[in-house]
Amino acid sequence: MLSKILAAALLVCTVIGTAIMPAEEPAKTSPLPEPERHVFVIRNFRTASGATLHEVDVVYGTYGHLNQAHDNVILMPSHFMADLHGYEWLMGPGHALDLDKYFLVTSELFGNGSSSSPSNTPEPFHGPRFPVMTIRDNVSAVHQLLLEDLKVTHLRALIGFSMGAQQAFQWAVSYPTFADRIVATSGTAKTYPHGVVRLEGQIAALTADAAFKDGDYTEQPKKGIEAFSTVWTAWLFSQEWWRKELWRTTNPPGTTFEQVLNEFRTNFIPGADANNLILQMRTWEKHDVGSTPGFNGDIERALRSIKVPFLYMPSATDLYFPVTDARYEAQFIPGVSLVPIPSLWGHTAGAASNPADEKFLNETIGKFLRGESFETEKVVFNP
Repeated sequence: MLSKILAAALLVCTVIGTAIMPAEEPAKTSPLPEPERHVFVIRNFRTASGATLHEVDVVYGTYGHLNQAHDNVILMPSHFMADLHGYEWLMGPGHALDLDKYFLVTSELFGNGSSSSPSNTPEPFHGPRFPVMTIRDNVSAVHQLLLEDLKVTHLRALIGFSMGAQQAFQWAVSYPTFADRIVATSGTAKTYPHGVVRLEGQIAALTADAAFKDGDYTEQPKKGIEAFSTVWTAWLFSQEWWRKELWRTTNPPGTTFEQVLNEFRTNFIPGADANNLILQMRTWEKHDVGSTPGFNGDIERALRSIKVPFLYMPSATDLYFPVTDARYEAQFIPGVSLVPIPSLWGHTAGAASNPADEKFLNETIGKFLRGESFETEKVVFNP
């Protein structure tokens, strides 16, 4: 196993695996309690594409206690291939989210292998026949979950990283007054063409393996998944992160670049199913809040419809969601606070993949939730 670097990447993708602390530090036991795991079942779920699934499962976790008024809830929707543990970097003593104060809900995306996915859905939607789920489909399902399973009609806040940030934007447009405040880190309101090209390249790398068999494989296409993992790794951190060899900061002395790359190639998302990976990449590709009914594909008009305070925290070096895209979108969001994360850790900065980013995120998000002032980048609103 590699060190914390792979764990940071896995936090971004799966939250699977154990972080190995630097050699001079002993592993520390997390003070956080294990979340309660729940499964919400929706019958006759109709997707944005028009498919109807007889039954879908939405897996979610809860931390803390729901108060009598049901008004202390913060939702944190998951990111690519993540499970319900993906936001623990925000929780506990010295962090933004106090478990004695808030009831935290962490939902899992369709396609992660736990919520309804190509790998766990029976025919006629098994494997490659599972319909593409949009971000809007995921948001709709969790909205129903909150109303019916938890009897929650309003959120104190919604916080999302990466594909969770995509969901945060969709919540802000589809349900503009459902949350008091919204936070998006390392994610945008639309997947622009360059992002689609990147994802198509990763899908092509995976499906080029003859063992993939158009998605009807009998065993996982190992070579294809390794090729996908290698391509994905190239985009995960900034170019300067690699040039400065920052992976050395969290690995035992003597670890080589070749060992780092091989670990990413062969152990990036342990146990991942190829069709699940592709499904979530398609979900990522289709994301566009401008496609929300009533906006006719106009993302600028959709962003102008956002009604609540919105903290927008792109990573300054994100290759998935460039900070220039965030600056473009921010000008259309009323009441936006644009705060780029000053980091060399690329996309992973938005999930606190290192101590400096964890501190910056928790301090900024904590102040935002409390209504305190903090430094922001100037944005000229474009009405």
